[in-house]
Amino acid sequence: MKIENFKIETDPKVYEPSDDSYLLTENLMIQKGDEVLEIGTGSGIVAIKASSLAKSVIATDINYDALKLAEKNIRINKIENIKLSFGNLFEPVQNKKFDLILFNPPYLPTDKNDILEDSLNYAFDGGIDGMKIIDPFLNQVKSHLKFGGKVQMIQSSLSNIQETINKLEKEGFEVEVTAKERFFFEEIVLITGTLRNRHQKSINENKH
Repeated sequence: MKIENFKIETDPKVYEPSDDSYLLTENLMIQKGDEVLEIGTGSGIVAIKASSLAKSVIATDINYDALKLAEKNIRINKIENIKLSFGNLFEPVQNKKFDLILFNPPYLPTDKNDILEDSLNYAFDGGIDGMKIIDPFLNQVKSHLKFGGKVQMIQSSLSNIQETINKLEKEGFEVEVTAKERFFFEEIVLITGTLRNRHQKSINENKH
């Protein structure tokens, strides 16, 4: 398939780029010198687009098949500033901080009857409330961002968008929904949080 100027191969064992992927890809907030992390890269399309705007990208996944496919797509598109790494959430980047963190998480509420029997399950399984992966992500994301850095993540109205916004605000982020797309059964939104730096935080506290 062709997405923008990129040629993207797919694999039945890897999440195929869809509306949520495009919503993120088309609304990236990247400065030229940014160091970017994408968690759950899948086919690699978001990381590939980010690499055309950023200084460097680290893209991770917990699905080996996804990393193999992403590596293939990076090679096809002759990208040189993406590093791939295997692991869950922030495990591969324990002591690193980034200007921007991107995440299109598994946000669909699932019960045991919805579980897929292959690695594609990683892309969909959000647990009973859709927050099984999102919650631990939110608990860790701040410690991997530089002050003033951003997180951009996709979420669905089928899970609790407001809960995510509230958690980010509690962690010191300024949060807004920067893009959205409605379907007959759900709305997909792109949440962007900017981590206030110490100076901004002290100014805001002095106002109260």
